[in-house]
Amino acid sequence: MKQYKKNSITLKGAVALGTGVMIGAAIFALLGQVAELSGSLFPIVFIVGALISGCSAYAYVKMSNAYPSAGGIAMYLMKAYGKGAITAVAALLMAFAMVINQSLVARTFGSYTMQLFEGSQNDFWIPLLGVLLLVVTFLINIAGNKVIEKISFTMAILKIGGIAIFAIGGLWVAGFSFGKAIPEEISGGFSIASYLGALALAILAYAGFTTITNSGAEIVKPHKNVGRAILISLVICTIVYLLVAFAVSANLSVPKIIEAKDFSLAEAAKPAFGKYGLWFTVGLAIVATVSSVLANVFAISRMTAMLTEIKLIPHKHFGMPGNLQQHMLVYTIVIAITLTIFFDLSRIASLGAIFYLIMDIIVQWGVYKHLRKKIKANGSLLLITIALDATVLTAFIWMKIQSDMLLIIIAAVLLLLIFIGEKWFLYRKENE
Repeated sequence: MKQYKKNSITLKGAVALGTGVMIGAAIFALLGQVAELSGSLFPIVFIVGALISGCSAYAYVKMSNAYPSAGGIAMYLMKAYGKGAITAVAALLMAFAMVINQSLVARTFGSYTMQLFEGSQNDFWIPLLGVLLLVVTFLINIAGNKVIEKISFTMAILKIGGIAIFAIGGLWVAGFSFGKAIPEEISGGFSIASYLGALALAILAYAGFTTITNSGAEIVKPHKNVGRAILISLVICTIVYLLVAFAVSANLSVPKIIEAKDFSLAEAAKPAFGKYGLWFTVGLAIVATVSSVLANVFAISRMTAMLTEIKLIPHKHFGMPGNLQQHMLVYTIVIAITLTIFFDLSRIASLGAIFYLIMDIIVQWGVYKHLRKKIKANGSLLLITIALDATVLTAFIWMKIQSDMLLIIIAAVLLLLIFIGEKWFLYRKENE
């Protein structure tokens, strides 16, 4: 992929991109939704989510050490399944999961920003602000890798440091000790399926580590540093998530967290820091969401460009200037803007979790079935990861069938359209 520059992204830059995606999506967008499904055990759910994500990351680390590429997951799928429908469909599921993540973060940006103006969460300003964020990140992305790395690294330092101050300050003011980390009383009314559903969203909170693989061809010493960046990002994000989860639980009751689920951190800052805490938290949310979308757009444009180059997905220039990767930037931003306008946070997150878990199962199985001996991967760990993913996915779908059947219908229709569209496209290409 000649438009990419080797050695243009350092290890710290790769870590900044990975943490950028994860921290922007999870803490500000998903914490309240996880609490809604798991009650007082929501901090524990994030711990379990980190463990499952760590198991999942094993395959990506082994693959990135063997095959670093700007196509990332698309390249791994092609190594496992060849240039066919399975590779194309699974890669597109990952692409859609990433685009969905952009929309999730964009709406979160709108929700938190409106807290400064006491705006309604149904206000049209929320999707409008989300759209503005997507446009700004598009402009930054076309400025080049060096600009992206500098902005991502600066924002990563600001938001991780700021969130740490929020979390530690909140715990201090609330008189919290880690001896109280496990709640004395477990909230009632939650089924096993509900806890597993919360776990699906927690896993989505860590899914951003996969975006690091899409920068493989540009990272310094990619055979080593892609895997290192994945592991470092997961460790940093796990620590940040837990600090914030404990801080929120120390300052807000579970019903209050659920009531303010789309902006729970801003609400948790009020008892700890007063009105200044609100401004501080909203400022953090703005920085975190900007860096999250920036890193996400950066990664997905590379993966989809590779899919186009190897002729697994169609592409039209529509008279646009620039290279293929810049065109893919335009397409992903347009899709993300559409989702931001028409979907709420809960449905966006649920759709992303379903697509991500299906894609991860396909990746793990491909590595186990076709590549584990070549890359010297532990087959038992791969099978355990598949079993965990499948259990969580099944429970999440069952829970959504009972509570939001429309979402399941939308997910099923999209899956069917992706599969049929790919089969038709590949059939045409073969005949040509």
